[in-house]
Amino acid sequence: MGKLVFCAVLLSWGVVGVAQSVPSAPSAPSAPAPNAPTVQSLPPTPEDRPCDLHALMVCVKHVAEDEKGIVLSPLHAPTEDLLWIVPFGAATGVAIHYDTEAIQDLGVHTTREDHFNKLSDYAGLYAPFAAAGVGYGAGSVRHDDYLKETAVLSAEAMADAGILDEGLKYALDREYPMADNAKGGFWPGGPKSWPNNPSMPSEHAMNVWAFAHVVAGQYDGIATKAVVYGVASTVSVSRVLARQHFPSDVVVGSTFGYLIGGYVLHHRSREHGNLVDVSAVQTPMGRGIELRVNLSRGE
Repeated sequence: MGKLVFCAVLLSWGVVGVAQSVPSAPSAPSAPAPNAPTVQSLPPTPEDRPCDLHALMVCVKHVAEDEKGIVLSPLHAPTEDLLWIVPFGAATGVAIHYDTEAIQDLGVHTTREDHFNKLSDYAGLYAPFAAAGVGYGAGSVRHDDYLKETAVLSAEAMADAGILDEGLKYALDREYPMADNAKGGFWPGGPKSWPNNPSMPSEHAMNVWAFAHVVAGQYDGIATKAVVYGVASTVSVSRVLARQHFPSDVVVGSTFGYLIGGYVLHHRSREHGNLVDVSAVQTPMGRGIELRVNLSRGE
Protein backbone atom coordinates (compact mmCIF):
# COMPACT_ATOMS: atom_id res chain seq x y z
CA MET A 1 0.00 0.00 0.00
CA GLY A 2 2.97 2.30 0.56
CA LYS A 3 3.82 2.14 -3.13
CA LEU A 4 0.22 3.03 -4.01
CA VAL A 5 0.33 6.11 -1.79
CA PHE A 6 3.66 7.14 -3.33
CA CYS A 7 2.19 6.82 -6.83
CA ALA A 8 -0.86 8.82 -5.77
CA VAL A 9 1.50 11.64 -4.77
CA LEU A 10 3.10 11.44 -8.19
CA LEU A 11 -0.32 11.98 -9.71
CA SER A 12 -0.34 15.50 -8.37
CA TRP A 13 2.91 16.20 -10.26
CA GLY A 14 1.27 15.38 -13.57
CA VAL A 15 -1.32 18.13 -13.34
CA VAL A 16 -0.31 21.73 -13.93
CA GLY A 17 -1.90 24.52 -11.86
CA VAL A 18 -4.00 27.23 -13.44
CA ALA A 19 -2.94 30.87 -13.31
CA GLN A 20 -6.00 33.07 -13.40
CA SER A 21 -6.04 36.80 -14.04
CA VAL A 22 -8.79 39.07 -12.76
CA PRO A 23 -10.17 41.44 -15.41
CA SER A 24 -10.51 45.07 -14.46
CA ALA A 25 -13.91 46.64 -14.23
CA PRO A 26 -15.05 47.95 -17.64
CA SER A 27 -15.24 51.69 -18.01
CA ALA A 28 -18.43 53.40 -19.11
CA PRO A 29 -18.66 53.61 -22.92
CA SER A 30 -18.17 57.07 -24.35
CA ALA A 31 -20.89 58.63 -26.46
CA PRO A 32 -20.24 58.56 -30.21
CA ALA A 33 -19.39 61.84 -31.90
CA PRO A 34 -22.19 63.47 -33.91
CA ASN A 35 -22.41 62.23 -37.49
CA ALA A 36 -19.67 59.69 -36.79
CA PRO A 37 -19.63 56.80 -39.27
CA THR A 38 -20.93 53.56 -37.84
CA VAL A 39 -19.25 50.19 -38.19
CA GLN A 40 -21.44 47.12 -38.36
CA SER A 41 -20.23 43.58 -37.97
CA LEU A 42 -21.00 41.34 -40.88
CA PRO A 43 -23.17 38.27 -40.35
CA PRO A 44 -20.97 35.38 -39.26
CA THR A 45 -19.56 33.28 -42.05
CA PRO A 46 -19.80 29.48 -41.79
CA GLU A 47 -16.21 29.49 -40.50
CA ASP A 48 -17.09 31.97 -37.75
CA ARG A 49 -20.30 30.31 -36.53
CA PRO A 50 -20.16 28.86 -33.02
CA CYS A 51 -20.74 25.17 -32.34
CA ASP A 52 -24.44 24.60 -31.74
CA LEU A 53 -27.10 21.91 -32.06
CA HIS A 54 -28.25 23.75 -35.19
CA ALA A 55 -24.71 23.74 -36.59
CA LEU A 56 -23.37 20.28 -35.83
CA MET A 57 -20.93 20.35 -38.74
CA VAL A 58 -19.30 23.37 -37.10
CA CYS A 59 -18.85 21.27 -33.96
CA VAL A 60 -17.28 18.47 -35.98
CA LYS A 61 -14.97 20.99 -37.66
CA HIS A 62 -13.92 22.45 -34.29
CA VAL A 63 -13.18 19.03 -32.81
CA ALA A 64 -11.17 17.99 -35.87
CA GLU A 65 -9.18 21.24 -35.89
CA ASP A 66 -8.49 21.06 -32.17
CA GLU A 67 -7.50 17.40 -32.36
CA LYS A 68 -5.00 18.23 -35.08
CA GLY A 69 -3.64 21.13 -33.03
CA ILE A 70 -3.38 18.99 -29.89
CA VAL A 71 -1.51 16.19 -31.68
CA LEU A 72 0.91 18.62 -33.34
CA SER A 73 1.34 20.89 -30.31
CA PRO A 74 4.55 19.14 -29.09
CA LEU A 75 6.24 20.29 -32.30
CA HIS A 76 5.59 23.92 -31.35
CA ALA A 77 6.11 23.69 -27.58
CA PRO A 78 8.20 26.60 -26.21
CA THR A 79 11.31 25.95 -24.12
CA GLU A 80 9.57 27.01 -20.89
CA ASP A 81 7.22 24.03 -21.23
CA LEU A 82 10.13 21.88 -20.08
CA LEU A 83 9.29 23.13 -16.57
CA TRP A 84 6.29 20.78 -16.54
CA ILE A 85 7.24 18.27 -19.26
CA VAL A 86 10.31 17.06 -17.36
CA PRO A 87 8.48 16.50 -14.01
CA PHE A 88 5.60 14.86 -15.88
CA GLY A 89 7.95 12.49 -17.70
CA ALA A 90 9.79 11.67 -14.47
CA ALA A 91 6.53 11.07 -12.58
CA THR A 92 5.23 8.80 -15.34
CA GLY A 93 8.48 6.82 -15.48
CA VAL A 94 8.61 6.29 -11.72
CA ALA A 95 4.92 5.36 -11.65
CA ILE A 96 5.43 2.77 -14.40
CA HIS A 97 8.33 1.31 -12.42
CA TYR A 98 6.18 0.85 -9.30
CA ASP A 99 2.89 0.03 -11.07
CA THR A 100 3.01 -3.73 -10.56
CA GLU A 101 4.03 -3.49 -6.91
CA ALA A 102 1.32 -0.91 -6.23
CA ILE A 103 -1.45 -3.06 -7.70
CA GLN A 104 -0.18 -6.20 -5.96
CA ASP A 105 0.07 -4.36 -2.62
CA LEU A 106 -3.49 -3.15 -3.16
CA GLY A 107 -4.69 -6.73 -3.28
CA VAL A 108 -7.95 -8.12 -4.59
CA HIS A 109 -11.20 -7.03 -2.96
CA THR A 110 -14.21 -7.61 -5.20
CA THR A 111 -16.67 -5.42 -3.27
CA ARG A 112 -14.28 -2.47 -3.09
CA GLU A 113 -13.42 -2.77 -6.76
CA ASP A 114 -17.08 -2.86 -7.74
CA HIS A 115 -17.91 0.23 -5.66
CA PHE A 116 -15.03 2.32 -7.00
CA ASN A 117 -15.66 1.17 -10.55
CA LYS A 118 -19.26 2.38 -10.34
CA LEU A 119 -18.17 5.63 -8.69
CA SER A 120 -15.69 6.38 -11.45
CA ASP A 121 -18.22 5.48 -14.16
CA TYR A 122 -20.82 7.89 -12.82
CA ALA A 123 -18.45 10.71 -11.85
CA GLY A 124 -15.98 10.33 -14.71
CA LEU A 125 -18.25 9.63 -17.68
CA TYR A 126 -21.98 9.91 -17.07
CA ALA A 127 -22.00 13.04 -14.89
CA PRO A 128 -19.75 15.24 -17.12
CA PHE A 129 -21.72 14.46 -20.26
CA ALA A 130 -25.02 14.94 -18.41
CA ALA A 131 -23.78 18.25 -16.99
CA ALA A 132 -22.84 19.44 -20.48
CA GLY A 133 -26.31 18.55 -21.77
CA VAL A 134 -28.14 20.13 -18.84
CA GLY A 135 -25.96 23.23 -19.06
CA TYR A 136 -26.69 23.62 -22.76
CA GLY A 137 -30.43 23.23 -22.20
CA ALA A 138 -30.48 25.62 -19.23
CA GLY A 139 -28.41 28.17 -21.12
CA SER A 140 -30.78 28.03 -24.08
CA VAL A 141 -33.90 28.41 -21.94
CA ARG A 142 -32.46 31.23 -19.81
CA HIS A 143 -30.73 32.90 -22.79
CA ASP A 144 -27.48 32.56 -20.87
CA ASP A 145 -24.91 32.48 -23.66
CA TYR A 146 -22.01 32.08 -21.23
CA LEU A 147 -23.46 28.93 -19.66
CA LYS A 148 -24.31 27.59 -23.10
CA GLU A 149 -20.77 28.27 -24.31
CA THR A 150 -19.33 26.49 -21.27
CA ALA A 151 -21.45 23.42 -22.01
CA VAL A 152 -20.40 23.37 -25.66
CA LEU A 153 -16.71 23.83 -24.86
CA SER A 154 -16.75 21.08 -22.24
CA ALA A 155 -18.42 18.70 -24.71
CA GLU A 156 -15.84 19.57 -27.38
CA ALA A 157 -13.00 18.99 -24.89
CA MET A 158 -14.40 15.58 -23.91
CA ALA A 159 -14.77 14.63 -27.58
CA ASP A 160 -11.14 15.57 -28.20
CA ALA A 161 -10.11 13.63 -25.09
CA GLY A 162 -11.99 10.53 -26.22
CA ILE A 163 -10.37 10.56 -29.66
CA LEU A 164 -6.85 11.01 -28.30
CA ASP A 165 -7.45 8.37 -25.62
CA GLU A 166 -8.34 5.74 -28.21
CA GLY A 167 -5.34 6.64 -30.36
CA LEU A 168 -2.91 6.38 -27.45
CA LYS A 169 -4.44 3.14 -26.18
CA TYR A 170 -3.93 1.38 -29.50
CA ALA A 171 -0.48 2.90 -29.97
CA LEU A 172 0.78 1.83 -26.52
CA ASP A 173 -1.22 -1.43 -26.24
CA ARG A 174 -0.60 -1.87 -22.53
CA GLU A 175 -2.11 -4.73 -20.52
CA TYR A 176 -4.76 -4.00 -17.89
CA PRO A 177 -3.91 -4.69 -14.22
CA MET A 178 -6.23 -7.70 -14.23
CA ALA A 179 -4.08 -9.49 -16.82
CA ASP A 180 -0.83 -11.46 -16.36
CA ASN A 181 -0.50 -10.81 -12.60
CA ALA A 182 -0.51 -7.02 -13.16
CA LYS A 183 2.76 -6.97 -15.09
CA GLY A 184 1.49 -4.10 -17.21
CA GLY A 185 3.48 -4.99 -20.30
CA PHE A 186 3.44 -2.90 -23.47
CA TRP A 187 2.66 -4.83 -26.66
CA PRO A 188 2.82 -8.09 -24.65
CA GLY A 189 1.99 -10.36 -27.55
CA GLY A 190 3.56 -8.28 -30.30
CA PRO A 191 1.73 -7.32 -33.51
CA LYS A 192 0.01 -10.71 -33.75
CA SER A 193 -2.18 -10.11 -30.66
CA TRP A 194 -2.70 -6.37 -31.17
CA PRO A 195 -4.83 -4.79 -29.81
CA ASN A 196 -4.63 -6.45 -26.41
CA ASN A 197 -7.45 -4.66 -24.52
CA PRO A 198 -5.14 -1.65 -23.89
CA SER A 199 -5.04 0.20 -20.57
CA MET A 200 -2.98 3.41 -20.95
CA PRO A 201 -4.18 6.12 -20.61
CA SER A 202 -7.26 6.10 -18.39
CA GLU A 203 -10.29 7.23 -20.39
CA HIS A 204 -12.24 8.21 -17.27
CA ALA A 205 -9.39 10.36 -15.97
CA MET A 206 -8.77 12.06 -19.30
CA ASN A 207 -12.46 12.78 -19.84
CA VAL A 208 -13.20 14.23 -16.41
CA TRP A 209 -10.04 16.36 -16.28
CA ALA A 210 -10.80 17.85 -19.71
CA PHE A 211 -14.30 18.70 -18.50
CA ALA A 212 -13.04 20.08 -15.18
CA HIS A 213 -10.48 22.42 -16.75
CA VAL A 214 -13.04 23.97 -19.08
CA VAL A 215 -15.60 24.51 -16.31
CA ALA A 216 -13.00 25.83 -13.86
CA GLY A 217 -11.63 28.16 -16.53
CA GLN A 218 -15.05 29.56 -17.40
CA TYR A 219 -16.25 29.80 -13.79
CA ASP A 220 -13.00 30.45 -11.96
CA GLY A 221 -14.32 30.82 -8.42
CA ILE A 222 -12.63 28.87 -5.63
CA ALA A 223 -15.74 26.82 -4.89
CA THR A 224 -16.18 25.75 -8.52
CA LYS A 225 -12.54 24.76 -8.81
CA ALA A 226 -12.67 22.81 -5.57
CA VAL A 227 -15.72 20.85 -6.74
CA VAL A 228 -14.68 20.01 -10.31
CA TYR A 229 -11.02 19.31 -9.54
CA GLY A 230 -12.02 17.39 -6.42
CA VAL A 231 -14.32 15.17 -8.48
CA ALA A 232 -11.61 14.72 -11.13
CA SER A 233 -9.05 13.68 -8.52
CA THR A 234 -11.53 11.25 -6.95
CA VAL A 235 -12.18 9.63 -10.33
CA SER A 236 -8.45 9.25 -11.00
CA VAL A 237 -7.78 7.54 -7.67
CA SER A 238 -10.94 5.42 -8.01
CA ARG A 239 -9.69 3.89 -11.28
CA VAL A 240 -6.68 2.50 -9.41
CA LEU A 241 -8.69 1.34 -6.39
CA ALA A 242 -11.06 -0.43 -8.78
CA ARG A 243 -8.01 -2.20 -10.30
CA GLN A 244 -9.06 -0.93 -13.72
CA HIS A 245 -5.87 1.05 -14.29
CA PHE A 246 -2.30 1.34 -13.07
CA PRO A 247 -1.24 4.57 -11.30
CA SER A 248 0.77 5.63 -14.38
CA ASP A 249 -2.35 5.20 -16.53
CA VAL A 250 -4.20 7.82 -14.51
CA VAL A 251 -1.13 10.09 -14.36
CA VAL A 252 -1.05 10.19 -18.16
CA GLY A 253 -4.84 10.38 -18.54
CA SER A 254 -5.26 13.15 -15.95
CA THR A 255 -2.44 15.27 -17.36
CA PHE A 256 -3.51 14.94 -20.97
CA GLY A 257 -7.14 15.60 -20.06
CA TYR A 258 -6.18 18.76 -18.20
CA LEU A 259 -4.08 19.97 -21.12
CA ILE A 260 -6.82 19.20 -23.64
CA GLY A 261 -9.33 21.20 -21.60
CA GLY A 262 -6.89 24.11 -21.50
CA TYR A 263 -6.29 23.92 -25.25
CA VAL A 264 -10.00 24.04 -26.07
CA LEU A 265 -10.57 26.84 -23.55
CA HIS A 266 -7.72 28.90 -24.99
CA HIS A 267 -8.72 28.45 -28.63
CA ARG A 268 -12.53 28.46 -28.43
CA SER A 269 -13.69 30.53 -25.46
CA ARG A 270 -14.79 34.06 -26.37
CA GLU A 271 -13.87 35.33 -22.90
CA HIS A 272 -10.74 33.28 -22.19
CA GLY A 273 -9.49 32.60 -25.68
CA ASN A 274 -6.97 34.22 -27.97
CA LEU A 275 -5.61 37.64 -27.11
CA VAL A 276 -6.16 39.01 -30.62
CA ASP A 277 -9.26 38.46 -32.75
CA VAL A 278 -9.71 39.55 -36.36
CA SER A 279 -13.10 39.73 -38.05
CA ALA A 280 -14.72 41.27 -41.11
CA VAL A 281 -16.85 44.42 -40.68
CA GLN A 282 -18.96 46.63 -42.92
CA THR A 283 -18.11 50.36 -42.85
CA PRO A 284 -19.58 53.33 -44.76
CA MET A 285 -16.54 53.04 -47.06
CA GLY A 286 -17.05 49.34 -47.73
CA ARG A 287 -15.85 46.04 -46.35
CA GLY A 288 -13.07 46.22 -43.77
CA ILE A 289 -11.16 44.35 -41.08
CA GLU A 290 -11.71 44.80 -37.34
CA LEU A 291 -8.91 43.96 -34.90
CA ARG A 292 -9.96 43.33 -31.29
CA VAL A 293 -7.54 42.88 -28.37
CA ASN A 294 -9.00 40.93 -25.42
CA LEU A 295 -7.48 42.62 -22.34
CA SER A 296 -9.68 40.63 -19.94
CA ARG A 297 -8.65 37.22 -21.20
CA GLY A 298 -8.79 34.73 -18.37
CA GLU A 299 -6.13 32.32 -19.59
